[in-house]
Amino acid sequence: MPTLSDLGQLPKRLVLGRPVRSDRLGESLLPKRLALPIFASDPLSSVAYATQEILIVLTLAGTAFLFLTPWLAIGVVVLLVTVVLSYRQVVRAYPSGGGDYEVAIKNHGQFAGLVVASALLVDYVLTVSVSVSAGTDNIISAFPDLDEHRVAIAVGLVALLAAANLRGVRESGRTFALPAYLFISGIMVLVVTGLLRHFFGDGITAESAAYSVTPEPGYEQVTGLALLFFALRAFASGCTALTGVEAIANGVPAFKPPKSRNAATTLALMGGIAATMFSGVTALAILADVRYTEFPCDLEGFTACETEPQRTVIAQLAAATFGGDTSPGFFYVQAATALVLILAANTAFNGFPLLGSVLAQDRFLPRQLHTRGDKLVYSNGIVLLAGFAALLIVTFDADVTRLIQLYILGVFTAFSIGQWGMVRHWNRELQSQTASAERRRIRRSQAINFVGGSLTTVVLTIIVVTKFTRGAWLVLVAMPILFVVMRAINKHYSHVAEQLVPDTDSRMLPSKVHAVVLVSKVHKPTLRALAFARATRPDHLTALTVNVDDAETRALQTQWDRYDIPVPLTVVESPYREITRPVVDFVKSIRRDSPRELVVVFVPQYVVGHWWENLLHNQSALRLRARLQFQPGVMITSVPWQLESSVGREDAGLRATGPAPGDLRRGLADEPEGPPYG
Repeated sequence: MPTLSDLGQLPKRLVLGRPVRSDRLGESLLPKRLALPIFASDPLSSVAYATQEILIVLTLAGTAFLFLTPWLAIGVVVLLVTVVLSYRQVVRAYPSGGGDYEVAIKNHGQFAGLVVASALLVDYVLTVSVSVSAGTDNIISAFPDLDEHRVAIAVGLVALLAAANLRGVRESGRTFALPAYLFISGIMVLVVTGLLRHFFGDGITAESAAYSVTPEPGYEQVTGLALLFFALRAFASGCTALTGVEAIANGVPAFKPPKSRNAATTLALMGGIAATMFSGVTALAILADVRYTEFPCDLEGFTACETEPQRTVIAQLAAATFGGDTSPGFFYVQAATALVLILAANTAFNGFPLLGSVLAQDRFLPRQLHTRGDKLVYSNGIVLLAGFAALLIVTFDADVTRLIQLYILGVFTAFSIGQWGMVRHWNRELQSQTASAERRRIRRSQAINFVGGSLTTVVLTIIVVTKFTRGAWLVLVAMPILFVVMRAINKHYSHVAEQLVPDTDSRMLPSKVHAVVLVSKVHKPTLRALAFARATRPDHLTALTVNVDDAETRALQTQWDRYDIPVPLTVVESPYREITRPVVDFVKSIRRDSPRELVVVFVPQYVVGHWWENLLHNQSALRLRARLQFQPGVMITSVPWQLESSVGREDAGLRATGPAPGDLRRGLADEPEGPPYG
């Protein structure tokens, strides 16, 4: 017969499957073909909205400045290549999985390390929110009637992602690998087909090409420094293509050996594929004259702007390339894009728990985040990430345009601090190397990180300046709060560790042991507790009851004498009819009279088999334990009495054949049962 604990585990097993033994951890390590979709799905999927974000900013001034699109895209690609090359140096130098956090804390100190950690934690939450919301957008582009259910769809997808990741790394890798590869092949076919049709066929024209754009007030005439600021803002939006690049550096321990080499190869593959797809989609968007605005009604000619959502850039390109929004190619691209955008959040579901584990090990986050769950994943981190991401989605109505303003600031903060940390790392390496070949290799790596640090610092400045009033200020508030919380957690753990250092008298035994057995009735649980207490051979043994009703107390004393129990019954008064305070005061009085005396309180307690039975028993015992645990020099010992509902029939039958160890029977089999202390 299943017990209460077995039934409680049933939903967990249905979602997660069977637990995995610790000695099978090596089997969960990833080959490159699975590591690519798991850790690189975020930067690969950003192709679906990075070009779109550039166009949103440029069309604020109408169509006059769309000619900047290719130049801004080139800048994004150069930055992407530089950052990928920089992180290849990181995974070789720091293969333990700390990524930018480890680089910062070892080369800049604790302050910089926690700045990076807070930036990355915020960015991972935003990665899930933005990716899932963008995926929901592409679903709605194919099925516009779902627009009113946008938030519910997005939150449900976050829950599904969390469940998939809780099942284990390899299982989630297999789940996410196919959509990632389908998306890559779909975008490549889209780009090649679109370019062939443009140069050798009848050309491609987006459904929005015929629309003109109403400039936003203040953007009609943009010149000089204002134009530069405007272009930099569009460039900053396009830099969303770089989000998630750092996840591979954080996930090096999950790779199969040789870990560093495989991680570096995966980084190179990711960078090459992402740069190619982003360039191709941007080129097609320019050739097809795509128009995309923050507010659909700014498109002059889009008569249904009040009732229908604006199709995404990818949806417009797929429809223009494959012959309309009813073609198989259109639905294939939309399905693959929606899937990969949703699954791109998996980058964060791998990076956040790993980083949380490292921070917990360094005592900056709760230790529970360092513990692996049943499936050898950091399940607490996965659940925490899903909760915060769902909260953001609900708060911002799953609106990509609103969420994107909070995005990338955190990740570029980590990029910049990490790359400058690598420059310092290579400086130290140069001091210990004398071989000319090795010094040349180090200087080459240092030059790459120097360029990466310079570019990412410039971009970070651009992001802060151009996006601050658009919502980035929220991130600049959240990061210091996280920083302060992590410092406080570390201070707490350090303070606790100092208190737990053994003293010189730590091996001294207590002068005496005073056992106190709590009594409510004369029944089996009470007698078992008394038997256990006597078996410990204390110096003093007190059977203690609280007088809340004179008649019941007199009846208890009569029973006590009737069965000739060899321990005197001590009664303490309770004029206000409460139990907890008189017991605590009695224990305190023992400690006051003899400070070196150890007090052991034995609490009889039922063990029940059904959740609702817990509501009927053990409440007084729980309150007593909660109060007594704060008393120095006091130990609390629960003495369980298993009711039949808590054991199977076979076990109940075995118990019925004779007394269990510690049972003390004095003809009490027919006594009515009452709560031991509940």
